[in-house]
Amino acid sequence: MTDRLQEVERRSAALSRELGLATLVLTQVMYVVGSAWVGVGAKLGTAHIAFWLMAAAGFYVPQAAVVIFLSRIMPLEGGLYQWATAAFGKFAGFVVAWNLWAYAILIIGSFGVVIATNLKYLVGPIGEPFTDSAAYTAIVSLTSLVGITVMAVFGLRVGKWFQNFGGATQFITFGALILVPFLALSRGTIAAYHPLAASMPTFTLFSLNIFGKMAIGAFSGFEWVAILAGECKSPARTIGRSVMIASPIIAVMFILGTSSVLALVPQSQIDLVSPIPQALTIGFGGLGIARFVVPALILSLLIRQIGNATLLFAGNTRLPMVAGWDGLLPAWFTRLHPRYKTPVNSIVFVGAITLVLTAAGLSGVGLQEAFQLLENTGGIFYAFGYIAMFAVPLFAANRLPERPGPWLRAAAAVGFAVSILYSVLSVFPIVDVASWAAFSAKIIGVLAGVNILGVMIYAGARRRTSAS
Repeated sequence: MTDRLQEVERRSAALSRELGLATLVLTQVMYVVGSAWVGVGAKLGTAHIAFWLMAAAGFYVPQAAVVIFLSRIMPLEGGLYQWATAAFGKFAGFVVAWNLWAYAILIIGSFGVVIATNLKYLVGPIGEPFTDSAAYTAIVSLTSLVGITVMAVFGLRVGKWFQNFGGATQFITFGALILVPFLALSRGTIAAYHPLAASMPTFTLFSLNIFGKMAIGAFSGFEWVAILAGECKSPARTIGRSVMIASPIIAVMFILGTSSVLALVPQSQIDLVSPIPQALTIGFGGLGIARFVVPALILSLLIRQIGNATLLFAGNTRLPMVAGWDGLLPAWFTRLHPRYKTPVNSIVFVGAITLVLTAAGLSGVGLQEAFQLLENTGGIFYAFGYIAMFAVPLFAANRLPERPGPWLRAAAAVGFAVSILYSVLSVFPIVDVASWAAFSAKIIGVLAGVNILGVMIYAGARRRTSAS
């Protein structure tokens, strides 16, 4: 295994190291703190605090611990792909990378939907002739994806500024979200506000479904930066430190942000796609400064979402590159741009596939259902990656450069169980859809079809390698 790790390090030397500790901390905040999750949590009412704490104990802390450990002992470009390959072999590594790749394709598509929805809040009534048209969401989503693809060619030397600015504006946006209920209280818009008001959780299939989304959906993402380890400065140290610094900040943002949404928006009317613009619009409504403050905050949220999409897209283009290093995909995917040192062929390929699948996903369903289809299916692909990640210290401890301790293995076991629970429950919708059976069938069909295709691609690659 040592020879293979050294080979990965040798190939990574050709990449440009752009990401330092400050950028990584801002990137973790930007990437993990998704704007939609405070709306999802608010669906649980005042029980959301208990569920956030359970999600932290059951997934957030185990994820952080395992990522810190694995990124320290194997700080390699490709991240989870490399960890799974070292622990379980090339086939397992390829399947993990394939599911992560499929996750990113679908979630980048959902970012297009979020960007379109938030842009609608930004332009307001003046843009209604366009934003209310049937083609609006598709046009904005697909245009955004083209721009992100072009930006990816220039690499992290450009992308990191979107991530830095996105992380900084996330602090501003959530700061405003956390404070706006107090403004509404002082104006008499709401009668009372207790941000830490809590109630005992009720365990139903619906609440467990939401819990899974709060855990793996909201609290996930620390390992994504590790995919870009070969482009980080001192990755063995800085990736783990960025996780430790960002973790408590992110937890506070989610809990207090959810309380704000719940205070301002009736529970049955929460917009699951863009709850923050919705809450800010209500909270600042009627104030003269609202016409300036709310658009500025929504614009900062849009910039954060663009930065998030660029990071997700960048990581996704590196997965075909590292699979090409191992001979599992054609060497065409490994070719770097002569000036920017980015995998330009992989970028073009991923951009084209994302455009096609996003266009297909937006056809024939409503906006909320389209968002849930992309979010749920992509989330299950992501959960498959987490199942593999938690399995590394659990079942392959003797194959690692350093053995994990009992505490880490216990934490991994909890994260492993929560990841499986999420995968099962996310087959079902949390919004009203025309047919829950059709909704679930679409998700199961995509999961099965994509993984069968992945196995076929791997088998074909092995046959070509054997023949040569």
